[in-house]
Amino acid sequence: MAVPIADLPVERWMRGALTRTTDRIAEEMPVALLYHGTPHVVMLATPADLVDYAWGFTVSEALVANAAEIRGAEVRLGAEAADVNISVAWERFGELLQRRRNLLGRSGCGLCGAESADDAIREPPAVPDGPVVDPADLHAALAALPAHQPLNASTGSIHAAAWVVPGHGIQVVREDVGRHNALDKTIGALLRTGANLAGGYMLISSRASYEMVQKCATVGIAMLVAVSAPTAFAVRLAQRCGLTLVGFARGDQHVVYAHPRRLQATGRT
Repeated sequence: MAVPIADLPVERWMRGALTRTTDRIAEEMPVALLYHGTPHVVMLATPADLVDYAWGFTVSEALVANAAEIRGAEVRLGAEAADVNISVAWERFGELLQRRRNLLGRSGCGLCGAESADDAIREPPAVPDGPVVDPADLHAALAALPAHQPLNASTGSIHAAAWVVPGHGIQVVREDVGRHNALDKTIGALLRTGANLAGGYMLISSRASYEMVQKCATVGIAMLVAVSAPTAFAVRLAQRCGLTLVGFARGDQHVVYAHPRRLQATGRT
């Protein structure tokens, strides 16, 4: 298993003094996703939880109709890159050959591998009803999130996506240098265990861009909470598909940009 953090020599300048020491730096490497041995896309990602990533990416990008069409995923780690070979239902593999994407995806962009604008702006279905979330519950999860981010605590450069069930707090967290990779990893972890994706919401440590809303809606997650801002493109998609989109969730504040009905005081303590 690859180590997601490297200890590298640095020169640190602080208050006029220079010291030579080591620093903990987040790893990223090219991760090639292959379907039945056929290359599909290469993303830059943190080399951890790659089976979760494969499952989450495959379903959130609508490469299969649902997780039941995934037969398995095998990771092969090298010194500087990783291959993840994913097996899917044969009828889906035929469709994949027509959608093959051999472009490099960067860790900051979830749409870089799309061949066309139509691929990039794929419209997801309407989301299910989803949970009703007490604002106090949401902010308790926000306060708890840093304790679930060990890689970021060490490096200061890694995003997280957390699955929160109202009344039960944070249940699953995955981290990655790419915000959309962290989301896919968490989605994949949930799919692999058969979690009810209509029973909670996703909390992300980043901004909420279009592909983050798109991925959540595609797998049936009805609420996305971001600690930073959304984009207008993301807000319009959330409005169309019925997803509750919350941004600037931090401290004692948040802003609801779409479908506020799922954020209501429930009296739960």
